[in-house]
Amino acid sequence: MPARQNWFEGWRLFALLSLALVALSIWIAGMRQFEVDGVRMVIRFTARTSLLFFCLAFSAAALARLWPNGWTKWLRRNRRYLGVTFAASHGIHAIAIACFAVMDPVGYAAATSIASYIFGGVGYAFIIAMTATSFDRTAAALGARAWRWLHISGGYYLLFQFMVSFGKRIPDMPLYALFLIPLVAVFALRMIAMAPRAQAPAQAG
Repeated sequence: MPARQNWFEGWRLFALLSLALVALSIWIAGMRQFEVDGVRMVIRFTARTSLLFFCLAFSAAALARLWPNGWTKWLRRNRRYLGVTFAASHGIHAIAIACFAVMDPVGYAAATSIASYIFGGVGYAFIIAMTATSFDRTAAALGARAWRWLHISGGYYLLFQFMVSFGKRIPDMPLYALFLIPLVAVFALRMIAMAPRAQAPAQAG
């Protein structure tokens, strides 16, 4: 029984999810004969899978504290691996963007700006640093205080970056507002979890 309970966890979880992301990205690009439209579909797909895995990883501790149950405890145990899966998803996202830039330089130039290079570059720097320190040895070498600062500040920066990236598309595509709901929920959960717990009625009396 414990073996079955722990099978879909840890690095096995990361490997299975990453392989699925790669396979689905190739399949999506192949639907359009690996042309520009297919590459752009992969960019959109991986933006959304990155959002999913980021929200799961960044909300795991808050959910486990507020609603301790089997699912939230599993989520908290595996937040490292979900976070690294987020990095893998965004790595595929970066590869797809690079392919778009090579295959359609004019369209790529129209879709990007100096601001996207700057803020996107900072975001990827955080992702690389957070991923590199998601292993026991590198985390220990960095130190607990620096590790916590990196992962908390990086997490909130990426949350903000997701809000901007999806939010700026709302005027042209109002349904993109739906992608802001999980981001706002994650932020709210973390704020609530950080608040001091209410005293027991007996203590209050």
